[in-house]
Amino acid sequence: MPEFTTKDGITIAYDVSGDGPPVLLLHGFPQTRMMWHAIAPALAQNFTVVTADLRGYGASTKPPRMEDMSFRHMAADQRALMAYLGFDRFHLVGHDRGGRTAHRMALDNPEAILSLTVMDIVPTHHLLDQLSQQVAKAYYHWFFLAQAEPLPETMIGHDPDAFFESCLAGWGGGMGGFDPDALDAYRTSWRDPDCIRTMCNDYRAAIDVDFDLDAADLGRTVDCPALVLYGADGIMGRAYDVPATWRDRLAHMQAKGLPGGHFFPDTHPAETVQALKDFLTAHS
Repeated sequence: MPEFTTKDGITIAYDVSGDGPPVLLLHGFPQTRMMWHAIAPALAQNFTVVTADLRGYGASTKPPRMEDMSFRHMAADQRALMAYLGFDRFHLVGHDRGGRTAHRMALDNPEAILSLTVMDIVPTHHLLDQLSQQVAKAYYHWFFLAQAEPLPETMIGHDPDAFFESCLAGWGGGMGGFDPDALDAYRTSWRDPDCIRTMCNDYRAAIDVDFDLDAADLGRTVDCPALVLYGADGIMGRAYDVPATWRDRLAHMQAKGLPGGHFFPDTHPAETVQALKDFLTAHS
């Protein structure tokens, strides 16, 4: 398994495949880079595809402090990884927490991003600043995980599979569409007490660190070509006009609803691949 260590001592686990314009794929919660198992090989027919575990997830370093799990830190890791691999400019695709990391990277390093794709998220600041009862109930985990250590860690640690599988099933429309090997990889990761802690810190940092960073950038737009994909049957698709939440943040935006719920890259990979190929090819 290839690894890259940043100047701050964070080790990022990653894989590279294919040949062509570079594309970085970033996973979300509570997953690992294994979520791209059906998508990366298809994209690798036309692109150099990099999949990486975010810090705090999978086989990457689990830093000790809450502040270390901000999207700015996650983005800096991945930008450094791509520079290490020789890619000064690249296409960037992120799902869930990976999408939030990707948005932050596009704000912090606009010169590096050829295009930005975010999957099944509304902007972090928008979600927290204009929280509805519907979203608070469905996405209660944002506020459960953000409680002070060790409450959520202790409760989740008694049965990690029960908690995290309830997340996959609840937001994804059941467990039937998930690949067994991918589920094994996710379980290996989320059964690690250090990973449980850093995933909680991810959500703590979103409220205590990232909200203020995003507030400071509310007047800025990402100017590269951008694609917003969302699950047509998912919580975000039902609760929001997802494209509208991004319209004042992405200057050149396309948007499309795909079949399935939040985890459509896992459950509907063929449709996800086609949407990505169409967009990336048009902007390469």
